[in-house]
Amino acid sequence: MDPRIILTSLVLAVFVATMTATAGFDVPMLAFEEGYSPLFGEGNLVRSVDGRNVRLILDRNSGAGFISTEMYHHGLFSASIKLPSDYTAGIVVAFYTSNGDVFEKNHDELDFEFLGNILGKEWRVQTNVYGNGSVSRGREERYNLPFDPTKEFHRYSIIWTAENIIFYIDDTPIREVRRTEAMGGDYPSKPMSLYATIWDASSWATSGGRYKVDYNYAPFVSEFTDLALLGCRLDPLQQVPSAAKNCSVEDAELMATSLAVMTPERRQAMLDFRRRYMTYSFCYDTQRYPVTFPDCDLVESEKSRFRDTGHLRPGGSNRATPARRAKPGKSRRIRGSGTYPKNKADM
Repeated sequence: MDPRIILTSLVLAVFVATMTATAGFDVPMLAFEEGYSPLFGEGNLVRSVDGRNVRLILDRNSGAGFISTEMYHHGLFSASIKLPSDYTAGIVVAFYTSNGDVFEKNHDELDFEFLGNILGKEWRVQTNVYGNGSVSRGREERYNLPFDPTKEFHRYSIIWTAENIIFYIDDTPIREVRRTEAMGGDYPSKPMSLYATIWDASSWATSGGRYKVDYNYAPFVSEFTDLALLGCRLDPLQQVPSAAKNCSVEDAELMATSLAVMTPERRQAMLDFRRRYMTYSFCYDTQRYPVTFPDCDLVESEKSRFRDTGHLRPGGSNRATPARRAKPGKSRRIRGSGTYPKNKADM
């Protein structure tokens, strides 16, 4: 028998035997020092004694962030996150993969960007997909959250394979991007690191910069736990696996989670989520993109709910998101995610 097949079988057996189930995700959880290191604002990065919980703090002096110690060619990137409460205008908490520090002009990126809001308004989340520096062809989508993300932890996951990308919130897929020949280099293909950051985005994050971070409510604390990384570790200059670094074992581990497979049940759950909570989609933004992207799956019933700006029509949502209760109450970007919103007027 091929030794690689034997090795793959042994690794999968060990992997399955050591899985830890969290929120329906059967993947191993890591302590901070097992896969991550501080990125910036180390004084505002607080780890629990066992390294299983990390707090990122934004105050008048700095934000904070951490990065995976390795780069990955495909993988699963996941964490349970609790967002800051009270007045959060101008704040962005980001959980994303990127290689912008290595490939400055043709970087790839996959984002969860959590956008703070004014008093009594809910946090919103935006997902982005950029490949080969395609920032001028943004693939942003934005959603309301069907729960209060400041009260308890919820799991956010990015699955990236050679064939598709899926964003999950808890057990529910909310977005899938399938690789197509027409998409070409816009599909992320180079090894990426995982980042988590909190930073001051007063210039754009809330109503196009109308509402700024109010440091009278500081410190703003975001918490991360159940950290998970699964994928093929790869030298950033080695853009695809070679005979010296074959990713077959790691790819098998990733597929063994079944999370990259969009079952009929998962697809229906995704469509239901998008029908209820999506508030912007680049696929329906014909003002910005007169020619529809090749990776857009246009759903007529979904399309009718959006204006030609890509934003939800008034009354277009079938289910309102409960507002988050909150108290009445100098912008500089510090290594947050590598993207900026392209539809600031409706942030």
